[in-house]
Amino acid sequence: MSIDPVAARRATSSRTPRVRPGTSLGSRMWRARLMYLMMLPGLLYFVVFRYLPLLGNAAAFQDYSPFLGFSGSQWVGFHNFAVMFDDPQLVTAAKNTVVLSFLQIALAFPAPIALAILLNSIMSDRIKRWVQAVVYLPHFVSWVIVIAIWQQLLGGDGLFTNLFSDHGTQSVAIMSDPHWFKSLITAQVIWKDTGWNTIIFLAAITRIDSQLYESAAVDGAGPWRRMWHITLPGMRAVLVLMLILRLGNVLTVGFEQILLQQRTVGADTAQVLDTFVYTRGVVGGDWGLATAAGLLKGAICTALVVAANKFVKRTGSEGAF
Repeated sequence: MSIDPVAARRATSSRTPRVRPGTSLGSRMWRARLMYLMMLPGLLYFVVFRYLPLLGNAAAFQDYSPFLGFSGSQWVGFHNFAVMFDDPQLVTAAKNTVVLSFLQIALAFPAPIALAILLNSIMSDRIKRWVQAVVYLPHFVSWVIVIAIWQQLLGGDGLFTNLFSDHGTQSVAIMSDPHWFKSLITAQVIWKDTGWNTIIFLAAITRIDSQLYESAAVDGAGPWRRMWHITLPGMRAVLVLMLILRLGNVLTVGFEQILLQQRTVGADTAQVLDTFVYTRGVVGGDWGLATAAGLLKGAICTALVVAANKFVKRTGSEGAF
């Protein structure tokens, strides 16, 4: 039975609502009201939890008191910023944050890319699904449980510590050793989130035309050459986008994760910008100084994202916006 292509196109066009020239915006929105209704929960989330809290940045320019509110608190201009830059704890927190961010970008960011390429090379779909289920699981475990597990393995009375001691080897309590703290934080991030972050990279790999791999194999290209010349270039747009988005959180290195382990290694080692804001604002009650630190952090991250996006566009790639 043959199908007339002209009749099929006419039937399809008759079912597709056309927007007449000159139709008002209100009419077009009413036609797409179901789509806007589906967008409403997400829009409300961003308005309530992302945009409205920005009004609280006014506390950075006030001697803010929760009992007086924004209208009753005294305006002090840039006094909080001047005090913040003279605070030695801020310098320590900034240094620790930059070091942890560098380690996570250098080690934790490429980890899901490598895992996605490895999973894509597995021929058996059954084994691939099983491995994906195993590596995705840590993402759904809270940091409290993750740190408890690591404490049972690498703590002072942990499994590996006792194992080394039983064999006459000098053991090190890695969980409480300040010298291992930054490496430990990075390893925990890799263990917890690498599997989950492979999802978007696996989706990018599946968009690559399989005929490119077949042609390269016929020409004698091995697995490494196919990965270098086909897989990575095919993922370039996604890699650039994810890296730009990562720069937006470059000064966010895991508040809950670090706060739970801060007592074991000391504040000098485990103080980052997020914990500094928490201790000075929520715990210490210096709301204006804490807000100024958070505002400065947001401004720096915004500038990094804009600069990185412009740089990427100048190199000929598509940016995030």
